[in-house]
Formats: sequence, structure tokens, C-alpha cells
Amino acid sequence: MAQAILLEDVEDLGQRGTPVDVSPGYLRNYLIPRKLATPATPGALEAAQRRAEAIERAEKARAEREEKASSLLSKTVLTIHQRAGEDGKLFGSVGAKEIAEAIRDARDLRIDRRKVRLEQPIREIGTHMVEIELADGTVAAVKTIVTEER
Repeated sequence: MAQAILLEDVEDLGQRGTPVDVSPGYLRNYLIPRKLATPATPGALEAAQRRAEAIERAEKARAEREEKASSLLSKTVLTIHQRAGEDGKLFGSVGAKEIAEAIRDARDLRIDRRKVRLEQPIREIGTHMVEIELADGTVAAVKTIVTEER
């Protein structure tokens, strides 16, 4: 048996970066030509271990950033000024784009407008709770106050 380090996920064999035992012919004739694996030398095994550790550190840092952003967004109160009529109905509406821009202005966080969960655009003056979906599936609720522009 020959040992190889997978460069890509291979079905029924393993995940990227893991060392696997395969037959020498399979390694030489299938995995290497398709750039799916490389022979497992001591240096390659060490490099694969370092890459796995770096990926783990990056994932941990990303999770910490997401947690920090979630707690920051939960404490955020946005105030958006719009023109409105006598009855409190807006001339136009407040959509995901306006909310994402208000978050960027208030907290300097870049939120993709597609991550703002609004079933319908806001069309009247008042206080509304808007959900923001973060990368790891976490949802943060942001209090949004829509006021009449003077």
C-alpha cells in the first residue's frame, strides 16, 4: 500500500488534506494525473498538518468575529428617516438595501443586503425588529426605528 495526501475531497476515500492508504497503481494512474492526491512524503505530511492547523485557526477566528458581530448587532438601534404622509404611511419604503446601509453607517459592519430578512419592505412609521442572518447561520435581531423626515 502507498500513502497519499488528498488535495481534493474524493468520494469513498476521504476529505481534503487527509492522508490515506491506496494501492500504488491507483495513486500513480488515477489520483496524481487528476491532481486529486500527492504522494505522502514526510515533508508533505508535515505541510498537510500545518495547513489543517491554519484552517482550524482561521475557522475559530471567523467564528469569534461572527459572535462579536452578532452581539454588536443585537445592541444596535437603527434610525431611518423617510418622507411620510399624514397617516404615517411612507412615500416609498425601507428595504433591505437601506437597512444594510444604515448598519454600515452606524456600526461599520458590511452586511450583504441579501442577508437582511424582511418579508415585506417597511412601509409605515414605527419600530420594527429586523433579522440579520450571519455567515454561520446565527440570526441577530436589529431594532429599526423609522421616523418621519422633517
